[in-house]
Amino acid sequence: MHNNSIEGLTARYGERWRWLAVITVVLGTMATVLSATVVNVALHDIMLEFGIRQGQVHWLATGFIAAMTTTMLASAWLLDRFGVRLTLGVAMAAFTVISIVGGFANTPEQLIAARIGQGAMAGLMQPMGMYLVFRIFPVDRRGQVMGIYGMGVILAPALGPVLGGFLVDQFNWRYVMYAPAPVTLLGVWMAWRFLPLPRSRPARYPLDLTGLLLLGATIALTLETLTRMQSWAGQEGRILLQGLLALVFFVGFVLRERSARHPLVNIHLLRQPVFLCATLGAMALGLALFGSTYLIPLFVQTALGFSATEAGLLMLPAGVVLGIVFPLAGRLADKRSARSLVLFGILMFALSAALFAMTGAYAGFAWLALWAVLGRIGIGFMLPALSTGALNPLAPEQLGAGSSTISFARQLGGALGVNLVALTIEFGEHQAGVPTFGAFASAWWLVAVFVALAAVPVWKMRV
Repeated sequence: MHNNSIEGLTARYGERWRWLAVITVVLGTMATVLSATVVNVALHDIMLEFGIRQGQVHWLATGFIAAMTTTMLASAWLLDRFGVRLTLGVAMAAFTVISIVGGFANTPEQLIAARIGQGAMAGLMQPMGMYLVFRIFPVDRRGQVMGIYGMGVILAPALGPVLGGFLVDQFNWRYVMYAPAPVTLLGVWMAWRFLPLPRSRPARYPLDLTGLLLLGATIALTLETLTRMQSWAGQEGRILLQGLLALVFFVGFVLRERSARHPLVNIHLLRQPVFLCATLGAMALGLALFGSTYLIPLFVQTALGFSATEAGLLMLPAGVVLGIVFPLAGRLADKRSARSLVLFGILMFALSAALFAMTGAYAGFAWLALWAVLGRIGIGFMLPALSTGALNPLAPEQLGAGSSTISFARQLGGALGVNLVALTIEFGEHQAGVPTFGAFASAWWLVAVFVALAAVPVWKMRV
């Protein structure tokens, strides 16, 4: 049996064990992001097979992200209780099983349930990478490592649409559910081999289950309310009631977190101005990443008549450029102001969204690919700088809560962003049941404005 203490790993692999550990958590993160994005190019085929509209099919994206957002905050408790090795290994194993089962779904409800299950496991995996990097690397190398780690994070949404388009066109949409399984299976083996056992564990404390249930109810009701708003007529009373209930659950969650001895969200961290501003910036980053990844394939397939493969290939140049930009942005995050890097990223992404909003029916493939490249450059500059700016000032014992909170904010922004994009498209002009260019333009302007507004709290970051 392998000795997975830090000393044992160092004796077997030397200092490179840290990089092997990073690669392991990158596999888990890639699988989560791949699953979040690969399904987008299959939405059109899924709608046709099951005879459903935008108002239901978007739950394949938002249900995943909502579940991911809810369970993410439980990762800090799991890390304290079981350590990163056991938590990540079990989560990836469960994710593999759920993905394979989801590929055999016979109804949209079964498929949505599988996506929610994937999201729940993904929420446990997502903060592990950031947590591990900040625990095993010194302060002056964290930006560089986060840049390399971020390459794995971003390769998934870059390659996901390409892989998804190929699978949909050559086989069928079910294979996009199977796609992450080989990655997570490899990750289970690597977690058992390369991840360290904790040197020590804090005294056991209970999971804030009440807070978790209140948070889950808040997110589910909020997204369900936004969904029902797509068919407003005749449902005004129910929509209002659900909105009020979501508000009540949210207030209950905040009160619970303020009074709990071991809350899911460390309110004291949010009282630190830099961490609060970085958290708001992370929400904008989530909206940018997931909103645009959802919108681009749907836009070019629905409005421009691209095939699933063409929609995926459109995102490939952006992924390649981002793979080049990310290490550079990570190194800059160790040397430059986090605020300046994030503001530059916001400017680039807002410009990309505005260009997509002004795209007409005769826009060529190359121009669309360029707009996507600009947006991904913006995201590349935002992610490492937000992470280092938020987490570097924290004490080691705060890193678990800090990393899960930042990841939670990013996913919450993604969940709300995808839902708001879907709502905007549904409210937009349709012809023969298909959204027009005007509907998609409104969605792109919405994304551009929301991301641009994030410049206000980011400007207040003093790092």
